[in-house]
Amino acid sequence: MADVHDKATRSKNMRAIATRDTAIEKRLASLLTSQGITFHTQDATLPGKPDFVVNDYDCVIFTHGCFWHHHHCYLFNVPATRTAFWLEKNR
Repeated sequence: MADVHDKATRSKNMRAIATRDTAIEKRLASLLTSQGITFHTQDATLPGKPDFVVNDYDCVIFTHGCFWHHHHCYLFNVPATRTAFWLEKNR
């Protein structure tokens, strides 16, 4: 299927998608902080660029929201375009 946007418009749309400080990351950061757990975020030196690195526990945390896990919670929405593609991809 051809893209409905020209290259410049698609690029602008993709830049607008948050890659850090998403709602789930903010919630997890708040939870970790409330428990007195220190961490740093978005460590590009580690494989996969984990969202959180907790050195005290030798632990990394990746936060992938409901869209990528597609676990049928109320927060998941199938995109209106290319619905079959996204349903197959997120099976």
